[in-house]
Amino acid sequence: MSASTIGLAILLLAMVALIGAWIRASSTITQRLFLPVSLISGVLALLVGPEVLGRIASAMGTDAFAAGGLFGEQVLEVWSSLPGLLISVVFATLFLGSRIPSPKSAVRLLGPQLSLGVTFASGQYVVGLLLAVLLLGPLFGVGPEFGALLEIGFEGGHGTAAGMAPVMDELGFEHGGDLALTMATVGMVSGVVIGVILVNWAARTKRSATLDATAQIDRWEARGLHTRQDRPHAGHQTTREASVESLTVHVGVVGLAVVLGQLMLSALKWIEQQLWADTVEIFAFLPLFPLAMLGGVLVQRLLDRYDRIGLVDRGIMERIQGLSLDLLIISALATLSLAAVAENLAPFAILALAGIVWNIVVLVVLAPRFMRSYWFERGIADFGQAMGVTATGLLLLRMADPKGQSPAYESFGYKQLVFEPFFGGGLITAASIPLIVQFGPYPMLGVMALLLVAAVLAGFFYFGRRPQYDVGADRTTADR
Repeated sequence: MSASTIGLAILLLAMVALIGAWIRASSTITQRLFLPVSLISGVLALLVGPEVLGRIASAMGTDAFAAGGLFGEQVLEVWSSLPGLLISVVFATLFLGSRIPSPKSAVRLLGPQLSLGVTFASGQYVVGLLLAVLLLGPLFGVGPEFGALLEIGFEGGHGTAAGMAPVMDELGFEHGGDLALTMATVGMVSGVVIGVILVNWAARTKRSATLDATAQIDRWEARGLHTRQDRPHAGHQTTREASVESLTVHVGVVGLAVVLGQLMLSALKWIEQQLWADTVEIFAFLPLFPLAMLGGVLVQRLLDRYDRIGLVDRGIMERIQGLSLDLLIISALATLSLAAVAENLAPFAILALAGIVWNIVVLVVLAPRFMRSYWFERGIADFGQAMGVTATGLLLLRMADPKGQSPAYESFGYKQLVFEPFFGGGLITAASIPLIVQFGPYPMLGVMALLLVAAVLAGFFYFGRRPQYDVGADRTTADR
């Protein structure tokens, strides 16, 4: 693969993203659904690729587009390898540029929010694995690892699904990556659509403490654009241009985090080979991205202690993360195998529907009992994340609390510090498929069921009965 082909493939991704941005700004349907540009662009690339355009052209008697669609086979080959690389960048930047708070400052908001987040995530494993074992396996012949697709696709999102694809292939879960990516797409779209419906329901029924049922969404927000007068700060230059470009330094910091993650992963694999590899292998199948996240945490801890000038800016880190995630989603969707989804359509649809119902029940039934104040604002953020990604949760939170009147931003951000290393692409997500394949579904099901019971009991009988933090003057908007 030549360097020019790789460069062309990346430029084409950016062009597809530009077309997607134009569609979002011009189409009222995409605006009403608040569809992310990356999702629009990825579906567009899929439609003009070999899976749709190629098959249509072949049916009409020409194989000109069968291998690579409009883009060509070599471009798609580059795109298929990008998600596995970019996901490590996305996770490495999660905590870079934001001071990690002390436990004392976070504990008053963290508890109920963490209980809710763990209920969403562990429940997805319980629902998925139970369905796979009791219904989907006997009826459709799918393996128990099929049940893990719910958390990988919904809670993890496109990035995690793409990052887990090589692991699934290596462990014999054929087309698991394609199914996880499709699950992530279903989760993101349904999460935004159902979330918007729930926000309107909360406003009309007065279940929200901050929403006005008569308020209208700004048309520029719906189009996904900022006016000249409303453009937010996108990052500070922390170095002099005569010395070095700030973006270069920030990319270097991200690279350091990823390298630290790779060193930790290599060390874990070596320890496993020396001690217990003959009995079971877990770290041998662990992807890099959760360790890259831990590498980012280590780098940030060092910056918190030794960086006196603020060398790393959160705004620039968010731009790096956003670019990586956009390109990841577009390239992953563009190379999706629709044949794999079609072959497993019935069990896939049942699993996805069960996951959607579970998430709605947790928000509407459990969240009010976990949180004594601002339950909807704080719950809708976790609902959005449990259906898609963190950005979906923040989108719904902005709709539910447009003026930042609740403590939802802080509590959600603090929860991420504890939650992300384990679920939604963390260590538990990364280890789920290897554990299920090597030990069967029941150990994983048992652990997740115990975790679910513990989270629900803590929410009901501890956090739900304690006075909880209300809005204070020292609020800072969470970055994640």
